[in-house]
Amino acid sequence: MANSLEPFEIGVMFWAGRDPAETLAELTAMGVRCGQLGIPGDLDTACAPAWCDALSADGFVLYTVFAAFEGESYADIPAVQRTVGFIPAATRDARERRMYRISDFAKEIGVPGIATHIGFVPEDDGDPDYIAVREMVRRICDHAASHGQTFALETGQERAEVLLDFIHDVNRDNLGINFDPANMILYGTGDPIGALDVLAAHILSVHCKDGNWPPNDSRDALGSEVPLGQGAVGIESFLRRLRRAGYTGPLAIERERHDPVQRLRDIEAAIGLLRPLRLAILYESPAR
Repeated sequence: MANSLEPFEIGVMFWAGRDPAETLAELTAMGVRCGQLGIPGDLDTACAPAWCDALSADGFVLYTVFAAFEGESYADIPAVQRTVGFIPAATRDARERRMYRISDFAKEIGVPGIATHIGFVPEDDGDPDYIAVREMVRRICDHAASHGQTFALETGQERAEVLLDFIHDVNRDNLGINFDPANMILYGTGDPIGALDVLAAHILSVHCKDGNWPPNDSRDALGSEVPLGQGAVGIESFLRRLRRAGYTGPLAIERERHDPVQRLRDIEAAIGLLRPLRLAILYESPAR
């Protein structure tokens, strides 16, 4: 991947499901030439040859394949706890098999990393769910390593310190994180800039996404995602801290909005916001 991309190259997190050529044409029309591909839980990964053809034709660089799973709900925090990632025991075996297929799919299309939300990691490392998920992540890491891939855990559903301890406990060299600063805010799990300092050594990729904190009077509600630059993340401070931490990889804009027209408008606006920030931060004095 990386040798063909510029430092802090602006990319997009997007989802498979439509014709690959049409999807990439939409992105390249905005001046984007890299990104992360999300695979919905019900998508047949036999679409790999079509993605290979489209990526080759456009010279588009994919550096992560994200896995989602059937039955997941992000309606509120209890729904996430019940349904998302590897924590729900009833779906654990099927989702482990799905992750192996996602890794195989990523190899087929030449992508060096896979990622997912694993769900809320228990803080007690003696919890049976913690132990089961730790062993599952070890197995997935080993499968990904057989393809020369990294495995990134999405941030946000637990405090940075809990995630750091979990990464150390899994103890696999190819395990890291996809750092999403908005998720720390949406789940109310901590200041994203402070979390970045805790997790900096393990960052494999990042999302540029924004959001506002959950309501003060609710323990179950998620915060609200908003267009980049309009929320509580502080994207300029975030990028500056990323650079000081030594990360200069791609910046993947993620906008989770059901209205596809408005989603594209928000992505275009995010590109316009990031372009001057990227240049200013890359070429300013590192001491600033």
